[in-house]
Amino acid sequence: MANRISQAKLRKNDKKSPVSFKDVAGAVEAKQDMEEIIEFLKHPKKFREIGAKVPKGILLYGPPGTGKTLLARAVAGEAGVPFFSTSASEFVEMFVGVGASRVRDLFKQARKKTPSIVFIDEIDAVGRERGTGLGGGHDEREQTLNQLLVEMDGFNASQSIIIIAATNRPDILDPALLRPGRFDRRILVDKPDAKGRVEILKVHTMGKPLAEDVDLEIISRRTAGFTGADIGNLVNQSAILAVRSCKNRITMTDLEEAIDLVIAGPERKSLVMSERDRMIAAYHEAGHALVTLLLEHADPLHKVSIIHRGVAGGYTLTIPREDRYFITQSELIDKIKVFLGGRVAECVVLNEISTGAQNDLKQAADIARKMVCDYGMGKTIGPIIYGQGEEVFLGRDIARKRTHSEEISFSIDAEIRDIIKGAYGETEEIIRNHIDELHHIASALLKNNTLDGEEVRELIKWDTFTR
Repeated sequence: MANRISQAKLRKNDKKSPVSFKDVAGAVEAKQDMEEIIEFLKHPKKFREIGAKVPKGILLYGPPGTGKTLLARAVAGEAGVPFFSTSASEFVEMFVGVGASRVRDLFKQARKKTPSIVFIDEIDAVGRERGTGLGGGHDEREQTLNQLLVEMDGFNASQSIIIIAATNRPDILDPALLRPGRFDRRILVDKPDAKGRVEILKVHTMGKPLAEDVDLEIISRRTAGFTGADIGNLVNQSAILAVRSCKNRITMTDLEEAIDLVIAGPERKSLVMSERDRMIAAYHEAGHALVTLLLEHADPLHKVSIIHRGVAGGYTLTIPREDRYFITQSELIDKIKVFLGGRVAECVVLNEISTGAQNDLKQAADIARKMVCDYGMGKTIGPIIYGQGEEVFLGRDIARKRTHSEEISFSIDAEIRDIIKGAYGETEEIIRNHIDELHHIASALLKNNTLDGEEVRELIKWDTFTR
């Protein structure tokens, strides 16, 4: 018989080292939103006297690894109240009724410890919209969700229980969970910006010996798009690399190598490439690098290499000048040209094409399709979004009708093809007009395997070019 007792863990904050807001970096707005919850848990009488009601439920949503669980624990640490932590998947069992029983038991425990916080991680495991299964029936997951809704309705102002839930997919949650009186406050915990990444780097490097050459600002720029968990992994990898090299401090080289490892995978030094393959890789990556340098809207070149990493035969890395929240049409076109630079260089110099451009072509096509279908940047079909729909769930969207006609489908394909062909032609013109510089970069790569951005700029006499 399945255990009907809640699997939630009661975490008691260590008075010597409780989790607090100082442990949560890069989430300034989210912390500000949570401060009034802490104030309510500390001084509930002040809110009741004025007739204010603090939200019963708070939904933390955002990409994986952004610190939603840590933020919830920090709230409990700041308020100094019991913190019940569980995952929504622990409610669900194959036996009907077990999940609902565990929900009842969890809230029974929380009521005995008021004021308290109940944290439910990955709530979408039980909170998905009802009626999306093939049978559309009243299954175990839906019974568990119903019981959770009932328990939230059963709170009263004197109980001082705050429910915090976390999810990566707020779009699939049942509307009943999100109505006022339940999870009526939603807080985005997003990927950190450049300043936030510096603060997160400081938290993760605290107590670790760093060499004098370490510049966290540069590391922050190189890690655009990283989450807090990614940065924590990065710092740990750099420490492992330092130990491997018999160093007693983490150097900038270790951090740079750790970034390459996280992004592109480990170096495959034991892999022996033939001279033919090295030639193809050199001109392929030289094409990417040259086009990157010569395009107005491309990100600055940071490093180019023909050393195998993971499944890639080489790689070209760029660093954004700053975090971007909007990308223009010109920038998207230049991204496509950079992706096509390797294939074009192979074709122009070697009069042959290889399989090495497979991923480049896929990414270029993905950008072109989004430009036409998602961003309304098509020249002929105009500013209309096509094919955008909800996540497919069995039983709801199997028979979903197409959002556009067959004629529009042909037009979309033609638009995408025109974007790629136009970018290819302009990229080929760049390569042919600067063929000597391409040879210089490829020769240097064959000799040194890896070049940083400054070396490439010096190699092609960057000062003579105007962008």
